Amino acid sequence: MKKYDALYIFVNAAREDAVEPLLEKVSGDITRLGGNVLGSELLGKKTFARVMKKKDAGVYIRVRFELDPSKVAELRSRYALNDEIFRVQILAVDDRREALVVEQNARRKAKAEAEAAAAAEAEADEAAPAEE
Repeated sequence: MKKYDALYIFVNAAREDAVEPLLEKVSGDITRLGGNVLGSELLGKKTFARVMKKKDAGVYIRVRFELDPSKVAELRSRYALNDEIFRVQILAVDDRREALVVEQNARRKAKAEAEAAAAAEAEADEAAPAEE
């Protein structure tokens, strides 16, 4: 199975909390096809750059899942029939790119921790001579 990132836009959801049943329906479609939902992220309600199909805003959700590559076309065709989903974009996750991003985040975190430790040490050095 291969990893995918899907970006869903729901326009019939008036509020962000009304998206939960729609997200469960999407997850159900993925699991029915033999896939696993690895995680989801609510990106919030955003206004479109221009009005499309008489809609001016939508709630965006990113879902990461694993699915057999031969089932992706079937998943897309299911979404074409669903009026609640305004748009969906499914992208394959590049494992090399993903590993690079994880490595960069680890470096950034280590650098931030080192800077915080250096700042704390400098602060401690400034406080020590003042006490003498």
